[in-house]
Amino acid sequence: MTAAWPATSPLSNDCLRPLLDAEPTISTLSLPAAWTEQWTDVWAPVAARLAMLKQQMEGSKQAPVIGIHGGQGSGKSTLSRALAGVYRAVFGWNTVVLSIDDLYLPHADRVALAEQQHPLLLTRGVPGTHDAALGINLIHRMQNLSEGDTLSIPAFDKPSDDRLPSSQWHQVSGPVDLILFEGWCVGCRPVSDEELEVPLNPLEALEDMDGSWRHWVNAQLAGPYASWFAEIDFLLMLKVPDMQAVLSWRTQQETENRQQAQAGAPDRSLDAARLQRFIQHYQRLTEQALKYMPQQADLVLTLNPQHQVAAISDGQGGLQ
Repeated sequence: MTAAWPATSPLSNDCLRPLLDAEPTISTLSLPAAWTEQWTDVWAPVAARLAMLKQQMEGSKQAPVIGIHGGQGSGKSTLSRALAGVYRAVFGWNTVVLSIDDLYLPHADRVALAEQQHPLLLTRGVPGTHDAALGINLIHRMQNLSEGDTLSIPAFDKPSDDRLPSSQWHQVSGPVDLILFEGWCVGCRPVSDEELEVPLNPLEALEDMDGSWRHWVNAQLAGPYASWFAEIDFLLMLKVPDMQAVLSWRTQQETENRQQAQAGAPDRSLDAARLQRFIQHYQRLTEQALKYMPQQADLVLTLNPQHQVAAISDGQGGLQ
């Protein structure tokens, strides 16, 4: 399957050619087979487009931040790891992946938040269940790491639904050339109060009857998350087909999470019924992103149910 690249998107042959020549190395990047088939037409040009931004900003800003947004299971983590690997192999860049998932509040903190603010905030995911201030701090510190400096980034364990001990955190060495900031709500913006009034699903209708949870989440997007996402220099959207695809892909992820669970850790993984409820926490922001983000992102990759890129388009906005 071939997705046409927008004629208006600038592509430097100085960036693209080395990536195309590196095609034999993509077997080391753990790309899904569906993506490997699209390396020449899609992923090498995507990597080149982002590499151009990095080159254009050299001298004006340390370690540009690429935001990678995508609904659950869209492949944003896979893409981020692959880009980091190919940039190191082809250009020698020290590329760091910062996942919004690793910055979820610890389980005990979300228990306290649920007691103080709203019971639905016990469930990780929505804005307000991450440490946004820490996220901003980590970006700034990564951008200022010198040769020989190191930085620890939290790691979150989904099967136990908790932050891992600091001994198991990610280690970053300086200097950092590029930051890939990925997450399901990365780049999302608040909506009007009117758009929050009607419940979208049984979770909202039965457990957020007065709308206080969704209004509180929206306020987080307008406040600390707006400051966090303002750090992004270029926003790429992996546009999922719909919520049914998200459920299907997220089910696959949950199976993998259980297989990777650490021995002796609490098992808070989700069965089918709990996963159905879990996804409802994400539905509103996922649908808002599908509606608004194509006008806000810098580059939009539309995925089909088979996880391949069906269309590529230039965004109409950007965060700045």
